[in-house]
Amino acid sequence: MKRVLLFLPLVIAVGVGVFLFAGLGKDPTKLESVLVGKPVPEFSLESLDNPEVQLDPSVFQGEVSLLNVWAEWCPSCWDEHEYLMYLAREQGVRIVGLNYKDQRESAFRFLNRLGNPYETIIFDPKGTLGFDLGVYGAPETFVIDAEGVVRYRHVGVVNQKVWDEVLLPVIAQARGNS
Repeated sequence: MKRVLLFLPLVIAVGVGVFLFAGLGKDPTKLESVLVGKPVPEFSLESLDNPEVQLDPSVFQGEVSLLNVWAEWCPSCWDEHEYLMYLAREQGVRIVGLNYKDQRESAFRFLNRLGNPYETIIFDPKGTLGFDLGVYGAPETFVIDAEGVVRYRHVGVVNQKVWDEVLLPVIAQARGNS
């Protein structure tokens, strides 16, 4: 019996090694979403700009959109913001913002300093819509088709490479399906 116990650390080490090796080839920015192919979850949240205005999934109807999850406290959101400004202003991309677990005043300071690429901003201070979307943290960006169906989820910063290689092809396909 004691000889069997001598091999136990080896068996555990091999098991851990196999587990870690299996994760080596995985892309950490590609987190599958159970929502792909399904409508944006139901919600009723305030507009960041006007607390009197309640927004719901109808904000995604009629045009393919990017839903960008962001917050002032998120360093990566600062990094991607200039590129989002470029997409909105120079490429005419419709971007809806989801201000996630932030304070309204902080969000306004962020936008006043860096500019506002968002056509509409959903204010989600408690993270309820973020939770329903399966958001792990900011930034995350979803492609939503003209019928309000989630077509893709990208975790991490949106930059030229992500736009060209990932999001633009998904948007083109979503436009073709609309």
